[in-house]
Amino acid sequence: MPQLIFLPHEDICPEGAVIEVEPGVSICDAALQHGINIEHACEKSCACTTCHVYIREGLDSLADATDVEEDQLDKAWGVDPDSRLSCQACVGKEDLVIELPKYTINMVSEHH
Repeated sequence: MPQLIFLPHEDICPEGAVIEVEPGVSICDAALQHGINIEHACEKSCACTTCHVYIREGLDSLADATDVEEDQLDKAWGVDPDSRLSCQACVGKEDLVIELPKYTINMVSEHH
């Protein structure tokens, strides 16, 4: 099974994490199932950018982003070529190294 390697994030995952998941699950769902609380204000419907992540290794193993995902990413804070929405990016057969952004654009977060 592929591993998702989450780099340390000050608030969400201070120690970092390594989890094993079945191929086909979204990065967001896998993270949530393992206690990594990635924000997902639109309930994973590709209508916001709160689940934005950087895929630092393994990006090529993911299916290409759809036009809808690309349109949403245009609105995210700190987008770079490794950016994906974790609700849309499904794990393939390779390990992924994932960095959570320092900030998200969420005007209604209940976790502050």
